[in-house]
Amino acid sequence: MAVSISHLGYKKLSQMIFEWQAVDRTSLLALFIVMEVSLHWLWCLLVWLQQDAVESYVNIHYLYPLWFGISLTGLFFLCMYKYLPHTENKNDALDEWQIALVLIYTFYIATVIVVIGYSSLFAGVSVVGGAMLGMMLIKRRYAWRMFWLQISLMLMAIIVPYFGVSLPNLRQLTVIHPLIDTHNYLTYNELMAIENAIAASAFENNILGWESISEVQRSSAFFWRSTHLYLALPKAIFIVYMFRSLLLVLDDSRQETLQHANQDGLTQLKNRRYGLKKMKYTLATVQDHQDLSVMLLDLDWFKRINDNYGHDVGDQVLIEVSQTLSQSLSDEAIISRYGGEEFLIVLPNTQHDSAMVIAEQLRLSIADKAISLNNMFEFNVTASFGLYTLTHKERACIAKTYKSILQKRILPQTETVPLIKPIATQRAENMASMQKLPSDICQRLISAADKALYEAKHRGRNQVVSANKMLNETTGGTHTLYKKR
Repeated sequence: MAVSISHLGYKKLSQMIFEWQAVDRTSLLALFIVMEVSLHWLWCLLVWLQQDAVESYVNIHYLYPLWFGISLTGLFFLCMYKYLPHTENKNDALDEWQIALVLIYTFYIATVIVVIGYSSLFAGVSVVGGAMLGMMLIKRRYAWRMFWLQISLMLMAIIVPYFGVSLPNLRQLTVIHPLIDTHNYLTYNELMAIENAIAASAFENNILGWESISEVQRSSAFFWRSTHLYLALPKAIFIVYMFRSLLLVLDDSRQETLQHANQDGLTQLKNRRYGLKKMKYTLATVQDHQDLSVMLLDLDWFKRINDNYGHDVGDQVLIEVSQTLSQSLSDEAIISRYGGEEFLIVLPNTQHDSAMVIAEQLRLSIADKAISLNNMFEFNVTASFGLYTLTHKERACIAKTYKSILQKRILPQTETVPLIKPIATQRAENMASMQKLPSDICQRLISAADKALYEAKHRGRNQVVSANKMLNETTGGTHTLYKKR
């Protein structure tokens, strides 16, 4: 596909990162380089048009070869941008194109930084910004090597003048230049501070006035600082924009990943894993005086629906039952698809009688829901419910029993050293305070509700059975989920 500037938007950037082919991303990076090279080319044009005004501090002899090199580089990357989308997406050929892009761009940027005059702002934005864009659009190992190659070339440009190697530089030091015999990268780096100090002497009381503008211009400081800002700021702004968009894309992707990880794809309810996680969190944060009810429901004769009408109709039934549950329950309720045609509902701060009323209302709502089959005929489904309510008194009893068991495990009966016992006791109390209920408490609650659900099926389906009532009948009203061992 052909890429263009219109692909720089937030939504297009998202598609670029996750959907585009590698050849299209490489083509887009070539387009970005063309944009950067165009800024450099326009600067050369401006200097050429104003050469009479700037010839005192710009070496025009170096301008022409630099301009020619910029033009050739721009044409190369423009051809790459135009040619790449029409090539076959072969890995070997694409690797060669990416290597060529990295090498040519690296030497180009190093040359421009040296010839136009070193600036920490310009060099930093060019080196870091280029590597960051490369990490997004081409193979990361190539972008990483490009970064280190640019660093190496910058270090070499700083070191080689100490060995008598002169490097070309467009900037002429207007005040100091006549006093020295050589003019290279080293003299620019080391004498620019003196040049700037002379420019600063044109200010009175550290204030720049209109009468001192000409003095600053004659010292060339104003021109070269403006040049470095012109070369660095557009790229810096563009890089920040790109990574702002990238962070937005990553935020959306994170939300989407969490949604898929926590949500059942068919019913859009929470899945089993997340439902159990929320149930465990609710148990850990429930108030001391509050009860918690757990409801497990299963659709009756669901296998017959799949066998008689097909799995598509079965999926439709699950979706419509899920919608009924979501519409009938409050936001505080935790609704999840527990598995197949089973649904788990956790009702925080809900007493047993209230939970039974809610379950009965849900049973009637599901039974009254007409499932339309291709607008030809309708049928109804029913559901069986098993309910268990963990009262605050039983929860306190479980916590007390569990704390006692923890203390016995941590404090052996043979413990006789008085100085060690308080420390171990404190450890036991700390552990008990962090985990007041046993780790399998959720499964015990669900197991109790599941036994009631099985009893509802045994009694003829389409009804609600209370596990609390079943346990009271079998234990004489002294049931508990967690007995002291």
